[in-house]
Amino acid sequence: MKLVRFGAVGEEKPGLLDAQGVLRDASSWVADWRGTELQPEKLAQWRGRQTEELPAVSGAPRLGCPVAQVGKIVCVGLNYADHAAEAGAAPPAEPVLFMKAVTAISGPNDAIQIVPAATKVDWEVELGVVIGSRATRVSEQAALGHVAGYVLGNDVSERAWQMERGGTWDKGKSHDSFAPLGPWLLTADEVADPHCIALWLEVNGQRMQSGNTRNFIFGVPRVISYISQFMTLEAGDVILTGTPAGVGLGQKPQPVFLKPGDVVRLGADGLGEQRQVCVAVN
Repeated sequence: MKLVRFGAVGEEKPGLLDAQGVLRDASSWVADWRGTELQPEKLAQWRGRQTEELPAVSGAPRLGCPVAQVGKIVCVGLNYADHAAEAGAAPPAEPVLFMKAVTAISGPNDAIQIVPAATKVDWEVELGVVIGSRATRVSEQAALGHVAGYVLGNDVSERAWQMERGGTWDKGKSHDSFAPLGPWLLTADEVADPHCIALWLEVNGQRMQSGNTRNFIFGVPRVISYISQFMTLEAGDVILTGTPAGVGLGQKPQPVFLKPGDVVRLGADGLGEQRQVCVAVN
């Protein structure tokens, strides 16, 4: 199933796309796509129902993040060897973890906000993993059983804040609008192999990133198991699994960063596309 949330910011309603791609209002089924509603057993119940009984949504409403009330966003850095190489780093021996604030979450087509102090705003197309049930110190063998589904993400990053201001990476990752997610959550039963998903990203029509999750250094079961050794993952948490080469920081002969007016488009197999316009905000 393709689960979505639609409507104005803060007023989103749960929906889904039927087999014909029609957006349907699922609010008569579920209060929202959040928490225990994302448990694999609960999602299996929805799959057994007729989506045609749900009312079609007219027009083209705004899409929000397909998961409501995300508890935390855990990110994996340098998880593609080609990206580690362009960053001048050796492939890590263990997953590199950092966090993004949940206040950074935005819809897949919402604007990327660039404040005057942000001079090195960058892009990163990523596969997002949405947790469906609590995971504490789980094994790699059991890890995928805790997955609700997968989502497209853009790990927008301010590199000066991330790398030149001391401390951890989080400050460069967490500004408002720096975590566009969606357009939909593709439930795990529809993803035969999360390690065979092509991803791409364009800036102003120029292809900047082309990658595939088959090139992960650490696969999804390893990442989930590893994170769960240090913190409990709850239903609705999101893991961003890393980005392939082609980020702005790695461009030659000199880095390229986003500026107001730039348009970012990105996509992944089965996970749809995003489009963001960069806007100046004070």
